[in-house]
Parts: sequence; C-alpha cells; structure tokens
Amino acid sequence: MISLVADTSVDSPRRAIVIGGSMAGLLAARVLIDHFAEVVLIERDGVSDPLATRPGVPQSQHVHVLLTQGQRLLEQLFPGLAAALTAAGAPTVEWTADWLMLGAGKWLPRCSSDLSGRTCSRTLLEGLIRQRLLASPKLTLLTGCQVEGLLTTKENQRVNGVQLHWRTPDAASVPLLSAALVVDASGRNSALPSWLTQMGYDAPPETMINAFLGYASRWYERPKSLEADWQGITVAALEGVNSRGGVLYPIENDRWIVTLGGVGHDYPPTDETGFLAFARSLRVPILYDLLKEAQPLSPIYSYRRTENRWRHYERLHHMPEGIVALGDAVCAFNPVYGQGMTTAALSAMTLDRCLKQVQTQTRNHFSLRFHKQLARQLKTPWLMATGEDGRWSTTKGAQPGRRERLMQKYFDRVTVLMQDSPALMKTFAEVVHMVKPPTALLAPGIVLQVLASYGKRIPNTN
Repeated sequence: MISLVADTSVDSPRRAIVIGGSMAGLLAARVLIDHFAEVVLIERDGVSDPLATRPGVPQSQHVHVLLTQGQRLLEQLFPGLAAALTAAGAPTVEWTADWLMLGAGKWLPRCSSDLSGRTCSRTLLEGLIRQRLLASPKLTLLTGCQVEGLLTTKENQRVNGVQLHWRTPDAASVPLLSAALVVDASGRNSALPSWLTQMGYDAPPETMINAFLGYASRWYERPKSLEADWQGITVAALEGVNSRGGVLYPIENDRWIVTLGGVGHDYPPTDETGFLAFARSLRVPILYDLLKEAQPLSPIYSYRRTENRWRHYERLHHMPEGIVALGDAVCAFNPVYGQGMTTAALSAMTLDRCLKQVQTQTRNHFSLRFHKQLARQLKTPWLMATGEDGRWSTTKGAQPGRRERLMQKYFDRVTVLMQDSPALMKTFAEVVHMVKPPTALLAPGIVLQVLASYGKRIPNTN
C-alpha cells in the first residue's frame, strides 16, 4: 500500500498512472519510468506473487507468441530478459529452421535465419517483466483496486488523475490519485470511450472484423522418448478446404501447449475425446498422432473472444490532454496470429518517442499526436490479421477495399510460391515477425516471380 494524498486542484507533474497490469500496461510503465519521478501501476487483480497467473487474464493458459521483433524490443527495455527466460527453462527457437508449418499446399521449406526467440508461457514472461519493474524505486504497484472514473479540470480540457475503487478498502486506501499523464491499458473492456462522452467529447469510431474463431488449449508433457528435428508445429486452417487448425508450442520445462481452433463458429470441444477427435480432423493428423501418446498436464481451456476491434482515437478532432490509451484498449487483434505482445512493445516504444518529443515541442495536443503516431504502428499488424480473417465467408464486419483485396491476392501468390523457395519463405517470415515491413515482399525480384506465376494453377490443398 502507498501513502498518497490526492490533489485534485492541479495535476502532479512528477507522476504518471497506468491503468491495467497487462503486458501493454507493464511495458507502458517501463517507458514511463524514464520520463517521470513516479509511476503508479493500477491492477484490479490481487498479485501477491509476481510470477503467478492473474485471474483477469482468461487467455493466459493459451499459446502466446513473442515474435522476433517483440523479443528484441523487450531485450532493449529489460536487458538480460532473454537469458532469464533461458534460465527458467524456455526453449530457444529459430523460427524458420525449427518449426514445421503446413502451407497452402504442402509443408513450407525450412531454412536458417536470424529470426530467433524464446518460447514460454505468458505467465512466465509477464511474471519476469513484472518482477523487474517492481525492482525500480520509481514504480508503485496498486493491486486489488480499479479505476472507476477520471479526474479532470473544471472545463474537462485535461485529465489530471483517477478515481479509485478498492475491493478491500482500509484506512490507507486513497480514493483519488492525481497525475500529469494517465495511460489506459485496461484491455478490450476499456471504459475510456464512455468516460470521453461523459466529459462532452466524442467516442472514437470503431472498426470490427470477426471471423468467429474459437480455440481450446491443453498443456502436455513432452514425451521423453520423442526424437524430432523440430520444436513446434503449425497446421493452418485453409479457406475452402478445412476451417480447423492447430499449433504445438514448446514452453519452459519440457512442456507443450497445444491449441486447436476453428473458424466460423467451428469451435473445438473441451472434453478429452472431442479434443482429440478435433485434432485428428485437421488437414493432416500430425498433432493427433503426437497427443494420443503424450501426458496431459492440465484441463482443456476454451477462449472465443477473438474479434479484431480498432478504436480509432486518431480520427478524433478533440481529446482532453493528459490521457492516452494503448494495447487492446485501442486495437485488439485476433489472438491466433500472435501479434499482441509484439504490438504492445511497439506501442510502448511509440509512447517513449512521443514523450521525448515533448521535451522539444509544446505539450498541446499531445494525446492526439500520440494516437496518430500509434495508428501508423498499428496499420501493418491490423492489415495482416484482418486480411487473413477476411478470407472466410463467415466473417462479419468491415469489408476490405479494392486496394486491400488486390494486395491479398498478391500475398496469396507469395504464400504459394514460397513453398518451393526458402529465400522467399525467409522474407515472408521476416515480415510476419515485424522485422521487415510488408513492402519487403514488393521487391522487384519477388514481383517478377508473382507475375510469372499468373496463368499457372495455384494449388490450395495438401
């Protein structure tokens, strides 16, 4: 508990507040430490053990991929994190060499690259980051409370703090907390749009695209007798062929998380017999063949809230100063594409860059400037996720424009051509891992390959 006196007359120029202890919130807190004398991280769950699973993360038992770019950014923010993950038993994976992936027609080629990272449970990664943050004398973690409103100046032109609701209040619990900057990282259920309308501002327009994908996961012990030249497996669903897919993901201490998913309400069962039957029904039965001999370590967990939703704060003409949002509170992706944590890291770096600019520029319109810069970072992962989801006839929501449809057809050709080209496969993987922009796939040599493929039959079955 902290001893703070709320000052609602002026903002506290030395304090920043982060709402939500998600990965986005943790990373936002990390960059704010470099700019403020005090950072207060507010988490509604009770977190007595930094390495424990938070009850407010229903998807924590499922696969969480940290892409190569995310791994690099986290190492920049937390030097030695990769070594700590290794020490905790997390495998090191070279994504293009160690992973089996079934493409549109056959298994994709494997090749050497510098795309590597640690694979682990979300609980381990989040816990190690939280542990490092708590070591900072600038950070205060408030648990067991949640923000139920914002403090503002008289004419609502600036947010200068938050109203707190404590689940187990005591004499030391403060109801109000002032700050110079409030960061909303509260996730998909963010109340910020409602708070803005209560203050007389417009709520941000939203774009939603939903493929109605649901998935189920179970943890397994890796069979000690298994000899394999791979570390993980992905069998992707394929529109027009099979709406079901799955991934086998290695994590710390010789365990696997196996996640099965289905598009268009084709949800995997959560009983053992149904789960295995679903695995057997994929385009190839490789996961079923492995799981029927593996030892389960957990129940079967289900998750179905997978719609892509973008709250377009960058389109607002007016917004109060002193408040910004990031993470799922702004843009939530279908989790199946593994972009969330890496995008959270990119968003935190955007916040850091904008705060550095404040040192040489006026503070006016900081909130809108941040959201415009954040939108530029979100554009690529959004197009990648929604482009994939948009393939399915069952998908609901905003429809892609002509330019997006043309680009998707182009990338369809690329994904087929790379089945016989390790070099093209490597470039595609670099784009997926956000190391290179999508324009890397528009290099002259790749464009010529795509143009030469027109007129030829493009298979879409294995």
